[in-house]
Amino acid sequence: MSARYGADAARTAADAIRQRVGEVAQARVGLILGSGLGGIASSIEQPSRIPYRDVPGFPGATVVGHAGELIAGTLAGAPVIALSGRFHMYEGHDAGLAGFPVRVLHALGVRTLIVSNAAGAARQTFAAGTIMLIEDHINMMFRNPLLGPQEPGDVRFPDMSEPYDADLRALARRVANEQGLSIEEGVYLGLLGPTYETPAEARMIAKLGADAVGMSTVPEVIVARALGMRVLGLSCITNAAGGLAGAPITHEEVIETTAKVAAQLQQLVRGIVSKL
Repeated sequence: MSARYGADAARTAADAIRQRVGEVAQARVGLILGSGLGGIASSIEQPSRIPYRDVPGFPGATVVGHAGELIAGTLAGAPVIALSGRFHMYEGHDAGLAGFPVRVLHALGVRTLIVSNAAGAARQTFAAGTIMLIEDHINMMFRNPLLGPQEPGDVRFPDMSEPYDADLRALARRVANEQGLSIEEGVYLGLLGPTYETPAEARMIAKLGADAVGMSTVPEVIVARALGMRVLGLSCITNAAGGLAGAPITHEEVIETTAKVAAQLQQLVRGIVSKL
């Protein structure tokens, strides 16, 4: 991993953020909002917003559905820091940069990370609009953000037997039940992208034991676990994986579906944060 995405760079970015948002930055909970899910940021009260281009080490976001800004404020009465948009390796970034925002959140004091993404369904019983609680993942990006010299504060060989915290998943299920919201649970598989999977790849993904497939999240979770952070993952199922529905997949379809589910996901995240 390049040093420009390491612990020192994260502290520099965190210091710059604190200068902009002051006490608002004293949050223990961080949110990373994926494609079309940035609407959750609208629930943050008394927000302070910083464009990514103003954060040292952050490039601007380039993908439709990613606002490209850091938002600090309160959600359900708790101080939070949200990242509306992320950095994908399919944009030409390396794995170290894909995981770098997590290092910055950690440097700001965040110890619980909630990640969300839009994903395709490998499990044929998942309909578009399903919310899936991520119980585990498969890294088929074949990249790891921890490659290179060990960074201060990192575990050199992080245990990945529970990448997504069991207690947080139990909390999410309780909150969903209280809200009368139906959610599923499953395994997320990360691909490098930017192409959607072929029909043969979709069949392979299902046989490997994955329930959903996407192009993000995995590098962030690996960095979070190396730093000892607790992670909760949520996928918004937007479509059937490539070829399984018999129709082409478009990014516009992904954004449209996440917009329809945004209110439910927003309610769920608010409920979870209020109980942390």
